[in-house]
Amino acid sequence: MDASTRCPCGTGFSYGECCGKYHAGAKAPTAEALMRSRFSAFVVRDSEYLLRTWDADTRPESLNLSAPDAPNIRFYRLDVLDVVAGGPLDNQGVVEFEAFYKGDAVGSQRERSTFARRGGEWIYVSGM
Repeated sequence: MDASTRCPCGTGFSYGECCGKYHAGAKAPTAEALMRSRFSAFVVRDSEYLLRTWDADTRPESLNLSAPDAPNIRFYRLDVLDVVAGGPLDNQGVVEFEAFYKGDAVGSQRERSTFARRGGEWIYVSGM
């Protein structure tokens, strides 16, 4: 994705100012920033980033969003519904969101995700 394009996560910033810097290696400062960057990673199909920011105890062995047999869906909107903790001084956080998609299927995914800070970096643990 071009760095000057509006970031898919919905902050209003450009991709380069927002999630692009996390995809390139910067650490997300909050659980919400990590969640937004993970949504954007689904949009740009960055499987490596998703796996890198996923708790080793809960992540799948592999994730290939560009595989020929991958579902043909495109995420296009993110609504953050609730944030509990997950700030710069916290070690745990919860972010509830709804992500909208279209393609072979049309709909949304609503999830209440848990995050933890380990080794100074936020990671996605699980979602319900």
